[in-house]
Amino acid sequence: MPLRLLLTILCLIPVVGRAADAGTERLIGALARAAPAINRQVLGKAVGAMNCAVASGIDPAQRLAVIDFSLPSSKQRLWIFDLDRRRLLVEDHVAHGRGSGDEFATRFSNEFGSRKSSLGLFRTAETYYGNFGLSLRMDGLEPGINDLARKRKIVIHSAEYVDPIWIHLKGGIGRSHGCPAVRPNIVNRVIENMKGGQFLFSYYPDPRWLEKSLYLNCAPERVASVVRPLLRHP
Repeated sequence: MPLRLLLTILCLIPVVGRAADAGTERLIGALARAAPAINRQVLGKAVGAMNCAVASGIDPAQRLAVIDFSLPSSKQRLWIFDLDRRRLLVEDHVAHGRGSGDEFATRFSNEFGSRKSSLGLFRTAETYYGNFGLSLRMDGLEPGINDLARKRKIVIHSAEYVDPIWIHLKGGIGRSHGCPAVRPNIVNRVIENMKGGQFLFSYYPDPRWLEKSLYLNCAPERVASVVRPLLRHP
């Protein structure tokens, strides 16, 4: 390669990087304006994790769901965004697992039988009809953090206990076996928007996860080496 061309390419790299960073900040800003109640730092981590996954070779998505488990179950802590139109589609309650805590979720797991929610980045997959009616399977994309989600049957489904009336009666909505359960009134809208390869990001300020996550500490070449096997279903 001619030296002049090589120097030109090297000079362009920082420009491309700055443009990408500016595009990400514009996206975060637009989504934050669409959902004023969301924590912008949590939203930033969700967008950053999604961008890292795409940089590693995962197909881009049209939707991004964010769950902020640092909030109590009495608060609306699920947001679903249309990434193309930069609009808020859903803002509502979502349950956490019984093993994760009562009103607040503070414990998370990737283990069978824990009845705990999992953190990190997920990719939604196919729908099916189960014990809770229409449900949506997900694949966890973080090794050791949520990659057993499919085998643990961690899915999006509806549940009667995800109802604001529970907040007045018991101080918070009911809890699942680890699934992000939503109100029956909105499950069709949630699943219709989230099915077929969208991103879902579950957040809690867990020090171990924040330090170890491949997506929050993005290294696309490392992510690419592990992500494809996680999306190969038996």
